[in-house]
Amino acid sequence: MAQNKNQEREAREARDRLKKYNARQAVHTHQVTRRRRDNIYAIAGVVVIAAIAAVTQIFYFTSGPGAPTPEPSSSVSSTPTPTPTPEANVGDVPSPDAAEARTWTGKLTLNNTKLGIELDGAAAPQAVASVVKDITDGYYVDKTCHRLVNQDTFGVLQCGSLDGTGAGDPDYAFGPIENAPADGIYPAGSIAMARSDSAYSNGHQFFIVFKDTTLPSTTGGYSVIGSVTSGLDDLVSGIVAGGIADDAEDGAPVIPTTITSVTIK
Repeated sequence: MAQNKNQEREAREARDRLKKYNARQAVHTHQVTRRRRDNIYAIAGVVVIAAIAAVTQIFYFTSGPGAPTPEPSSSVSSTPTPTPTPEANVGDVPSPDAAEARTWTGKLTLNNTKLGIELDGAAAPQAVASVVKDITDGYYVDKTCHRLVNQDTFGVLQCGSLDGTGAGDPDYAFGPIENAPADGIYPAGSIAMARSDSAYSNGHQFFIVFKDTTLPSTTGGYSVIGSVTSGLDDLVSGIVAGGIADDAEDGAPVIPTTITSVTIK
């Protein structure tokens, strides 16, 4: 009889121990689950905060008060969007020998403004050979001067685009860059070739510098082919003084400008 009571007591104690163990396991499992859930919430919170910060920063630096102020272009490109050009001549480019290593003289008329010009075939033989060919072939007559830039240290009138928009001729390009100022300073009266990103992207377009102009020499510069010998003041007081469309510092001249004639000898 005593043995049965002992067995019952032991069984009851075993049940109690099992119940307590199960309770402890339940508490432990709940704590583990809660910690895992809390960790997930914490990670999600960090991700959301980081995303909000990133979006805020992007807005600030692109559309908000931290957005950079656009700066005027300080280059003379022959295409609205420069595209890679092969490092070789394209099309019917004349030999540099055609420049005859001599000085060519002539007259360039823009609207009614007459400019005396000289081209230096010794200093820029390839570019001068190309321009002389374009003049003798009649390419430039009726072409426009599509771009006028008038800034403190940058004053040019750019002419000769194939279609009047500033686009280059995809079938004609040459190089290399010749007679570019090492210091990047182009004196008033200089005539130089416009180009895009390659040394072999010179084409038909040229620009007339009407005030001392600084252009980046780190890009290789621009081929200076000659100079305006007379009429530069008339150009400044006429076409340049007429201003730039939309009161900009770089754009189409308010006075539509056309190459009405050009001669060379």
